[in-house]
Amino acid sequence: MTVQEYNDSQTAENKEICDFLYAIIHKNLAEAENKIWHAHPVWFLDGNPIVGYSKLKDSVRLLFWSGQSFDEEKLQNEGSFKAAEMRYTNASQINEEDLERWLEKSKEIQWDYKNIVKRKGVLIRIMTKPY
Repeated sequence: MTVQEYNDSQTAENKEICDFLYAIIHKNLAEAENKIWHAHPVWFLDGNPIVGYSKLKDSVRLLFWSGQSFDEEKLQNEGSFKAAEMRYTNASQINEEDLERWLEKSKEIQWDYKNIVKRKGVLIRIMTKPY
């Protein structure tokens, strides 16, 4: 499945959210690899997942794998590692300026999820190269 097929499979309202998120993420992370991973769109830098979105029961979740380290009030902690999220029920809720700032931080602030299994669940901060 491609990202566009994923977006096209959503309801009209959720497709609008997904298409808008895709456009902004793709524009700001042109150098990132993008694919369907664990059934939803995810962007990777050097094999490390940094951002993705997925359809939940009542919203579309935008997830930043290292988002808890971004120091951003609007992002909510998710899970027991370093991820943070924002949930949308309408495309009009997406603040493009916020999203672009978060995407910039996602390039600079990364925890090494790529090797989390090898490190038995231990996350370490990785030094990122300029993209």
